[in-house]
Amino acid sequence: MLKELIDKFYFDRQKDREQQHFYITDAGKCPRAVFFKFKNAPREEMEARVLRMFDHGDHIHQLIMKPLLSIREIHVVASEVNIPPQELISGRADAIISDGKDMYVLDIKSMNSMIFGKLAEPKEENVDQVQLYMHFFKVPKGILLYVDKDKLELKDFVLTYDEARVKNLLSGLDYLKKQIDKNIIPARIPGYPNDDWQCKYCAFRQICDLSNGGEVNWMDFKKKIESREQDIGTV
Repeated sequence: MLKELIDKFYFDRQKDREQQHFYITDAGKCPRAVFFKFKNAPREEMEARVLRMFDHGDHIHQLIMKPLLSIREIHVVASEVNIPPQELISGRADAIISDGKDMYVLDIKSMNSMIFGKLAEPKEENVDQVQLYMHFFKVPKGILLYVDKDKLELKDFVLTYDEARVKNLLSGLDYLKKQIDKNIIPARIPGYPNDDWQCKYCAFRQICDLSNGGEVNWMDFKKKIESREQDIGTV
């Protein structure tokens, strides 16, 4: 009884609507998947278990911030801070901290023990996000702090601002926005379908499989999706 009620709480809280702007977490991700999010395309429903894990991640952030607010060597300048308003992108950093000498943008990521144990360097998609935070906050250094959510062990990586990388990320998002506005579905990523982790966990994998690998007109493809759903409904 309780399981069903709790699951329903998470499903009801999940918003299913068209995305209106980019989030920093979209940086470096599969452009086609981001496009489908903007268009509210049919997707595999996220399990309530996964939605609960997002909440668990929030609690881990609070667990990390508690000692940071008390450590003498660290000053928390701001926490849960939004980037300055942008037309293209929005985002919120976990914190901006100072060691008395340098300022850092802090981003906290949690993961299971299996992934954590193999982590020898920061994940590229996480580096992309912190680079954008550093750019918008004009803070030249960042820290990626990884938390093993099973054993609560920690690994941290210090990053420095990479202007060329940021310009490339923003250019990619700008081009993707033009594709979204023109209803042009981006081409599949080069690693499709087995060589890129994003494909394995993509909620849009089924409809991506329906199209070809190149750019596709969204309005034409949308009709194909709707026709397929009607056919399934009549079976």
